[in-house]
Amino acid sequence: MRPRGEDAAFAERLWTSLYFWGIPGSRPGSPAGGLLSSAVWWLSSGRGVVSVPWWLRVLPSACPGPRPCASLAFAHCFLLSRRPEPLGRGAPLLPGSRRAFSNEVRPVGSKAVLVTGCDSGFGFSLAKHLHSKGFLVFAGCLMKDQGGDGVKELDGLKSDRLRTIQLNVCKGEEVERVVEVVRSSLEDPEKGMWGLVNNAGISTFGEVEFTSMETYKEVAEVNLWGTVQMTKAFLPLIRRARGRIVNISSMLGRMANPARSPYCITKFGVEAFSDCLRYEMYPLGVKVSVVEPGNFIAATSLYNPERIQAIANKMWDELPEVVRKDYGRKYFDEKIARMQAYCNSGSTDISPVVSAWVTALSSAGVWLATLKEYIRKRKRG
Repeated sequence: MRPRGEDAAFAERLWTSLYFWGIPGSRPGSPAGGLLSSAVWWLSSGRGVVSVPWWLRVLPSACPGPRPCASLAFAHCFLLSRRPEPLGRGAPLLPGSRRAFSNEVRPVGSKAVLVTGCDSGFGFSLAKHLHSKGFLVFAGCLMKDQGGDGVKELDGLKSDRLRTIQLNVCKGEEVERVVEVVRSSLEDPEKGMWGLVNNAGISTFGEVEFTSMETYKEVAEVNLWGTVQMTKAFLPLIRRARGRIVNISSMLGRMANPARSPYCITKFGVEAFSDCLRYEMYPLGVKVSVVEPGNFIAATSLYNPERIQAIANKMWDELPEVVRKDYGRKYFDEKIARMQAYCNSGSTDISPVVSAWVTALSSAGVWLATLKEYIRKRKRG
């Protein structure tokens, strides 16, 4: 019997943890999805707090491979990497995750990290947080030359460990210039650069028949091809340091959603690109990770009511007459209203996402997650 009430909420958080961290096979409907779903419900009952197989706790930096072949990915992970030490009894996955292998790479102060999309939102917060932890941070900003508010605040820190750089990830010449700026700023370029965080991205909405081909191409140019271009440009420096690449994906890179096809396509692409790259970089000692946030749209600057309405008006005006006639304005307006409501939902606390990025950049070992802390608090409560 499935748990109810508090146990059901606990199970939902556990499933979210699986989803957030990108466990291969956690996608509903995948070959391993049923197994993981059953495990979630079982673990959330009072009977389930026991030792959990080690492979259920391995997180994505150690599990390359296509998600439909989750069992093969686990086997491949076992062959390629050292088996993690069991965490003992009472240690399934932790929502909001704390890593079991908590040793951090030292010294942090010598590690240079480039973050894209730092004008606002996730990238802005991550740049400040990495700086506070002692990293040398290069913050790529689209609006650097225009003097954006985010740029002014980052520059206002007046630190020699945080430097804002004009960067449009779609423009090859700007990317090449940033590579040279970073290389010339490193204490020893031959030792490379520690980390690249591909965060820059854009989003839109609209059902397939409402979305123009230009919109599909625009979103892909930033979210997917921008990620590929930045990664290729900085891989020589990352390889020399045996460093880290962290790509921003989304829960919509694992689970398609109506009216979000341009965004979903690009995030599925980022997942596939990261999986392929992880295979290729493993022998070279470079770790490739993906962070998959849920709904944090209220905490970012992707949408506001005015922008949503402007997009909607332009979309309607450009629709073919046959599409407008078949769907009607009422149906269209209902979809826009849903998008307005969605943009006012979700978490405004992005600290879990920033924490995941920092873990990806600084964790010395394979990522594990444990429920020990949560279970102890739950029992005390």
